[in-house]
Amino acid sequence: MADNSVLTSTTGGTSLVDSSIFDSKVTETSKENLFIGSASYAEEEMPQIETRVVMVQEAGKQEELIKALKTIKIMEVPVIKIRESCPGKSDEKLIKSVINMEIKVPCIKMDSMEEFESLDSPEFENVFIVTDFQDSVFNDLHKSDCRIIGPPVVLGCAQKGEPLPFSCRPLYCTSMMNLVLCFTGFRKKEELVTLVTLVHHMGGVIRKDFNSKVTHLVANCTQGEKFRVAVSLGTPIMKPDWIYKAWERRNEQDFCAAVDDFRNEFKVPPFQDCILSFLGFSDEEKTNMEEMTEMQGGNYLPVGDERCTHLIVEENVVKELPFEPSKKLYVVKQEWFWGSIQMDARAGETMYLYEKANTPELKKSVSMLSLHTPNSNRKRRRLKESLAQLSKETDVSPFPPQTPKSCNKSSKNSTPVPSKQSARWQVAKELYQTESNYVNILATIIQLFQVPLEEEGQRGGPILAPEEIKTIFGSIPDIFDVHTKIKEDLEDLIVNWDESKSIGDIFLKYSKDLVKTYPPFVNFFEMSKETIIKCEKQKPRFHAFLKINQAKPECGRQSLVELLIRPVQRLPSVALLLNDLKKHTADENPDKSTLEKAIGSLKEVMTHINEDKRKTEAQKQIFDVVYEVDGCPANLLSSHRSLVQRVETVSLGEHPCDRGEQVTLFLFNDCLEIARKRHKVIGTFRSSPGHTRPPASLKHIHLMPLSQIKKVLDIRETEDCHNAFALLVRPPTEQANVLLSFQMTSDELPKDNWLKMLCRHVANTICKADAENLMYTADPESFEVNTKDMDSTLSRASRAIKKTSKKVTRAFSFSKTPKRALRLALMPSHNSMEGRSPPSNDKHAVSRLSSTSSLAGIPSPSLVSLPSFFERRSHTLSRSTTHLI
Repeated sequence: MADNSVLTSTTGGTSLVDSSIFDSKVTETSKENLFIGSASYAEEEMPQIETRVVMVQEAGKQEELIKALKTIKIMEVPVIKIRESCPGKSDEKLIKSVINMEIKVPCIKMDSMEEFESLDSPEFENVFIVTDFQDSVFNDLHKSDCRIIGPPVVLGCAQKGEPLPFSCRPLYCTSMMNLVLCFTGFRKKEELVTLVTLVHHMGGVIRKDFNSKVTHLVANCTQGEKFRVAVSLGTPIMKPDWIYKAWERRNEQDFCAAVDDFRNEFKVPPFQDCILSFLGFSDEEKTNMEEMTEMQGGNYLPVGDERCTHLIVEENVVKELPFEPSKKLYVVKQEWFWGSIQMDARAGETMYLYEKANTPELKKSVSMLSLHTPNSNRKRRRLKESLAQLSKETDVSPFPPQTPKSCNKSSKNSTPVPSKQSARWQVAKELYQTESNYVNILATIIQLFQVPLEEEGQRGGPILAPEEIKTIFGSIPDIFDVHTKIKEDLEDLIVNWDESKSIGDIFLKYSKDLVKTYPPFVNFFEMSKETIIKCEKQKPRFHAFLKINQAKPECGRQSLVELLIRPVQRLPSVALLLNDLKKHTADENPDKSTLEKAIGSLKEVMTHINEDKRKTEAQKQIFDVVYEVDGCPANLLSSHRSLVQRVETVSLGEHPCDRGEQVTLFLFNDCLEIARKRHKVIGTFRSSPGHTRPPASLKHIHLMPLSQIKKVLDIRETEDCHNAFALLVRPPTEQANVLLSFQMTSDELPKDNWLKMLCRHVANTICKADAENLMYTADPESFEVNTKDMDSTLSRASRAIKKTSKKVTRAFSFSKTPKRALRLALMPSHNSMEGRSPPSNDKHAVSRLSSTSSLAGIPSPSLVSLPSFFERRSHTLSRSTTHLI
């Protein structure tokens, strides 16, 4: 049958298509079918239809609207193509297009529905302008399927020079134009109908089912499949108030309900309808998380309250729950908490459920090594085995054991270890290990922090602005590239080790790259740090992002600031290792002079970096330590070193000094100064004419690089052992381990805080992220550590006798006593006084001569003086015991 189709306008007449099949603006219509009707086309294809604007009631009284309509000469008109079908079948009516037609008839005014009958005609395309979409006239027009728009639409079209838009539904404004909404969680049909109507009035589109085209989900609860899908897709989830508030602003020109500033006020917060409780966190962490909970729309209650919906658990601390949780209670890891804040929506709980941790076997070697036998030889043997086992677990080296001689082919996975490990090889190995660890840290910073922050299309929008990201990370990628090359060159050198191989050449090769990459970062590190702190305070999502990553194993529970300080510390650390390498390099080795040049080049880089970065206060603290510790090494003074903590202890073993000696530990960022209390302080230190300092109260024992500390032992509290800890130390040139045990004597710093601080700086020095693995909890019996009787009178007397014995031995040692003092001590008393008196200006000589002459007459001074001292101490002890009884 021939195609006798015609084009017809779609208005409210009975012969026209039902306008409900249109979307808010016939979005399916293709642009190529949009055209402006011409006279010739109208004569051939179109019936004679005229367009006109009808201003209803109050609209006709607004001069602004009348002026706007005079500038608008075109309106959009929908047309359909009616195709005759085969006999016996109904006609098909298909949407063809929306065309622009001139408004030929001037606008008219209508005051009541009685006038509507004369206006309603298929020959006219009418557009009714209504100011109130809730009065009776609007309802009657809407029931009559009329085309209705609001004043904001007219004003907007006049401002933009656009035609009056077509909408199959009443369109008051366009503040939700191009938005596709879906609803979930509404049980009252009346409320849902009201919201849907308002969305249509503002130009929005509604979808019953959630799909990828939905731009916003309006949720009345935080449950259901639609909510979960919206979270996974990163779709904004809005409160119903968003629609109501947008409708209140319907008369504002250029207002858009989707702008971030307005929309963010009505987002469903992550913890809406949630009541949280927190288990296993410190007071500071708990307070912070409770504040964040309220900021994110939730509430919190104490652990165990039946009203709680979620229990947030610190999985690294909590091993067992204090109660049996109900089925309605979500027990989740802290990652769920911070992940929800970062996504700006409540995360799915199933991915973050807390599970009871299995008993770890990592520390089994220490816990199983308990020593209970009274046999001292067996104890020593077991102790030696304990240290050997602990050392074996401690030395996490990238180098496997020595390969068999049959395997001559070397590779990066099979490092040939010299049969006799020289001190130079040991330092070179340490240099490679720390360089490898440092490269891993830089990779963690880039992959875990920088790359995710720079990603486009983040859930909830960008976490940080591009300029903030640039300020924080600076030239970290460039530093990473340089040190990756250095690490590869060091690895090749270690794999094919030879004493004549030059390590200095490697650093000379990349010295220019180091000068180029480090200053831009180090000089602006304080700005980077301040930016992190500022953004963390002002942007909860960034704070959550940092918390999530800090909990990951790659970070070793370190903050971003702690990781970013590594480049600031790395070059000084390399310089120290190269200095140590030079000490163990023979003079005839060609690398000796090359190392000196490499060290010089590094110093130039550091000088270039830190010319204006001198920290006066930090330097003053180091000088105070030098003045307080007699014999303190001069190399403690360094512009890159800072004092971290001072701890007062008592030695519990034979190292680093006798048991019972008062020992002060000065923790610096890269070394540990160990000093004991001086037995007797004489004189003062004169720093300059007219200025004196108090005498040094401490005696230097050892300045230990933190890289020599292989393990930090946290000794468990028992009746015989209180506040004790130990350090497993292995100098690079020694084959045996040394155990240094101490008891903390001050309560100002808790032992746990001190040990964590120590582990953190040891990890920083060796460029390791997992500081927790440096600490072991051990039984005191396993390492023969105890604090029993350390504070008793008898113990103090015994230690005093031992000290006195050492002093007397040193005083009568012919190998250590000065000749003049020896002659005076052996000179007969009558010779010193016979025939003359000492000069009046040498009064001290009298006391010296008399004391030495009296000592000379004692056959065995140690046998005489020590028992008498012991008797006095015993008398004091007996009196104190009697008093206690």
